[in-house]
Amino acid sequence: MPDLVSLSRKAPSAPGDRPAAPRKVYVHTFGCQMNASDSDRMVELLGRHAFARAETAEDADLILLNTCAVREKAEQKLLSALGRYREVKARRGALIAVSGCVAQQEKDRLLARVPYVDFVFGPDNIGKLPEMVARAERERFAETGWMDSHDYVFPQADPEAARGRPTAFVTAMKGCDNVCAFCIVPHTRGREVSRAFPEIVAECAALAEVGVREVTLIGQNVNSYAGGCTFAELLRRVAALPGIARIRFTTSHPHDLSDALVEVFRDEPKVMPHFHLPVQSGSDPVLARMRRDYTVAEYLDRFDRLRAARPGIAVTTDFIVGFPGESDADFEGSLALLERARFEQSFSFLFSPRPKTVANLRLGSGPEWQEVPRAVAVERLERLQAAQRRIAGEALAAALGKVVEVLVEGASDEPGERLGRTPENSVVHLAADEAAAPTGALVRARITRAGGSSLSGTLA
Repeated sequence: MPDLVSLSRKAPSAPGDRPAAPRKVYVHTFGCQMNASDSDRMVELLGRHAFARAETAEDADLILLNTCAVREKAEQKLLSALGRYREVKARRGALIAVSGCVAQQEKDRLLARVPYVDFVFGPDNIGKLPEMVARAERERFAETGWMDSHDYVFPQADPEAARGRPTAFVTAMKGCDNVCAFCIVPHTRGREVSRAFPEIVAECAALAEVGVREVTLIGQNVNSYAGGCTFAELLRRVAALPGIARIRFTTSHPHDLSDALVEVFRDEPKVMPHFHLPVQSGSDPVLARMRRDYTVAEYLDRFDRLRAARPGIAVTTDFIVGFPGESDADFEGSLALLERARFEQSFSFLFSPRPKTVANLRLGSGPEWQEVPRAVAVERLERLQAAQRRIAGEALAAALGKVVEVLVEGASDEPGERLGRTPENSVVHLAADEAAAPTGALVRARITRAGGSSLSGTLA
């Protein structure tokens, strides 16, 4: 059977007619690296079925919104975007589809709420996208069933689509089994499923052949990987590929930071000295209500072992502020942890109650689950973020005058400059042209300026 599904609304061309121009898809991606990777896979899949990528929604025949449900604000952004794309649909008859975590969460309720959405599908149904586009010509529907973990097939990246790019995401696993009290991911991404390691290594090798220098292994809880070897062993297998110069991964849970993984950071220079290790709170009582299975002391023990194994490693984290029952003392614990760890960066957010989660179900049920007044939570968040900006600025200032390795990712927004990243994942603006610092090159740069969130430098 040929690998081609007819997606054209027009009747088949008569012999001798010119072939129809490819239809165009525009993808609006919200949220995490997993969503960015899923969006790439969907565009590649549609590319094998007579679709090309559109640069703007105004040029698209299919507008695909790939959504995030981690916070309520992400859903509001989705509804706002849908309102804008409604005009495109009215003007040129474009199909509108919603995928990702909000799609999985809301299912056919989203079709009822937004009558101009043509179809809705969850992350497990990406492989059916060409067939769903054809089906959407006839009916509106929601395709949000779960695929059995034994039958799940991970979307395969097309190396040719990455040609000319220095970096690429490679999916290692999906789903999460932790069921933290605040997190909707287990309900929208399902249980953990790991991809077989030979498939991951082969994809990384194919990406290296088209010029990719850095791969980022991704998953909702990537260091719990169990696809025929441990995650530490998977990193070593990818590091053995000659064309790969840098390896990163995200996101991790502290309880999966094993001794073997710490040893990889000590032994393997291709694994970059950057680790995103979400802590969420600096208070043991809050961590217990969050269903995070570690104390602050246990987190810091793992943190200290990591920094001892790889001196200079940049550790970044997540904080939730205003979790139900959070007292002034609990919040001060988060501030104290930030000052103690001196995270290079933290991503901090107000608590957002999500459907079906323990925190949402228990909100207001007792003294320890009382809602934190919004004004109090906002003031705490501002204090935490101000402290993080100061610490991040001091960390960047420490790089002044140093010579660092930079992987050039392309042109900077500033004329005459190139953009890249250090091993620690700091952004560097290079005073250089494309000939001196081509995309994909590893160059040495002397840091001449430290800003609030990035560095500037010249070629050394």
